[in-house]
Amino acid sequence: MEDKLHQFFKENDFDVFEPHQGHLERFQRKLENPKRNKKPSIFWMSIAASIVLMLGFYLGNYQQQKTYTLADVSPKMAEAQNFFVTTINQELREVEQYRNLDTETVIEDSLNEIEELEDQYNSLEKELSKKENKRQIIREMIQNYQQRLDVLERLLLQLEQLQNPAKLELLDDEII
Repeated sequence: MEDKLHQFFKENDFDVFEPHQGHLERFQRKLENPKRNKKPSIFWMSIAASIVLMLGFYLGNYQQQKTYTLADVSPKMAEAQNFFVTTINQELREVEQYRNLDTETVIEDSLNEIEELEDQYNSLEKELSKKENKRQIIREMIQNYQQRLDVLERLLLQLEQLQNPAKLELLDDEII
């Protein structure tokens, strides 16, 4: 075994010389001033946090945009929705023609009722996206549109009555 050990030392060239001058001082300085652990800078941390936030907002919006409207169900439903929306908008324009100080409270009460119906409709749209019992939800959405039209028709009748009470009395007599 000693032969192999001697042979190993003969074959390999080991550094057996003294170190360069000032080696001990350089080594001592390195021991006294250890390298600081490099921490990620605040700049890079803020960029990473911004990216995570933007990604979170994007994914959140993407999940929320998966709501279906009545028009998404079928072309016939799109026609029905278009009819209701245009009729409601037309009647709202008609109501605005009657707006004055005397009719303000009546109009605002009816518009508040329509807003509540719109909120119900938005919740129905969310239910429709869940794909559970679509036919019932579609019926309820159409009824919601019809209820809004009924509210507007009642409002128009009230406004006409407030503007021309004698004219409506004649109409009532003709119907009977």
